[in-house]
Amino acid sequence: MATQLIDHAVPLIRAIVIHPDGRSESSRLAEERLEEAAGLARALDLDVRAEEIVRIRKPTPATLFGSGKVEELAALVRAAEAEAVVVDDQLTPVQQRNLEKAWECKVIDRTGLILEIFGRRARTKEGRLQVELARLDYERSRLVRTWTHLERQRGGTGSTGGPGETQIELDRRLIADRIVKLKAELEEVRRTRGLHRKQRQKAPFPTVALVGYTNAGKSTLFNRLTGSDVVAKDLLFATLDTTQRTIRLPQGRPAIVADTVGFISDLPHELVESFRATLEEVGEADLILHVRDIASPDSDAQRKDVEAVLKQIETPEGRTRRVLEVWNKIDLLDADAREAVLGQAERLRAQGEAVAVSAWTGEGIEALRQAIAGLIDDDPETELVLDPSQGEALAWLYENGRVTGRETDDEGRTHVTVRLHPAALGRFERQFPAS
Repeated sequence: MATQLIDHAVPLIRAIVIHPDGRSESSRLAEERLEEAAGLARALDLDVRAEEIVRIRKPTPATLFGSGKVEELAALVRAAEAEAVVVDDQLTPVQQRNLEKAWECKVIDRTGLILEIFGRRARTKEGRLQVELARLDYERSRLVRTWTHLERQRGGTGSTGGPGETQIELDRRLIADRIVKLKAELEEVRRTRGLHRKQRQKAPFPTVALVGYTNAGKSTLFNRLTGSDVVAKDLLFATLDTTQRTIRLPQGRPAIVADTVGFISDLPHELVESFRATLEEVGEADLILHVRDIASPDSDAQRKDVEAVLKQIETPEGRTRRVLEVWNKIDLLDADAREAVLGQAERLRAQGEAVAVSAWTGEGIEALRQAIAGLIDDDPETELVLDPSQGEALAWLYENGRVTGRETDDEGRTHVTVRLHPAALGRFERQFPAS
């Protein structure tokens, strides 16, 4: 007889999700925003019992919602037996505290929700440092709400006694000290990344950064391009830590591909600032692949949200930002929509602007490789003549450049036309000096 497994998992926290409509500057539909917020809640293992869109004409400073709506939502909280309410907006500490009193349960705003997810998903030391910095920056203005021991006081020293330092003042000072330390550690991370970039530039391999709205399929595309096994799930923010791999483009030229953290509308400014070291990889990239879920009805609005974040990332002086849109998930389109998308993508691909693919099935990946090579292959052509004994030099050219022409003359010498970065050409000349 088969053994029945008993689930000993911790019971999920019951929650309701509320989207205040009319507050965000995003052009996305309220229904899509609500669905996304519910997805974020489920990503945090919350048991979503109810979802509600609340229209707001004028926000109330004390509670965001009007008093009548607060009471109405309190009834919904009781009916759902909710232990937490997710408000898909950024709340002030006062609003958060007042709503918790009115609804008698935990209240989580959008920023807190995303920070909590990031805290759970970060795996590398760098990722954990960045998330902790963002969380502390967020929490230091909310100590009154989040800490339960604030009525305690730290007693005076010596025989004079005195009121001492209140616990909240001590906590704020400790947080401030910790923030200073984390920023110093992240500055060291930034310096190390800079050194790594300089080393890569000596190679030099072009870099390609994948960006996109969370759950657009970046990690699946990364795996398809590089043959890696980075975690790729149908889940918001399934991966956070930047991963880099080397790939071979058509005709053999190598390039470095970096998978970055997914973007989202109204991305907390604390995270944008904390992930600055990671996002620098995007700013320094020779080409940005903007991966879009073209099957999503919200795809255009998501594109605008990603572009808004990209505008916050600095590009080195003198460098032009090149972006290629990758229209992913064409396998999820119906026949008519698929035909229209493929036709439009074909026209844009000729201009180096977009390629339609399915990272899941592999359709369109070879066309994407060709498009990448065409956009980053702007190194000057060099003609070289190699003796028959210089097989190692020929292999080096294939390894570090792109050979566009090769002929052998009657004397056995090889005439090679190759695209090489000037730094790579300098390395070649030093490693294989002309006799």
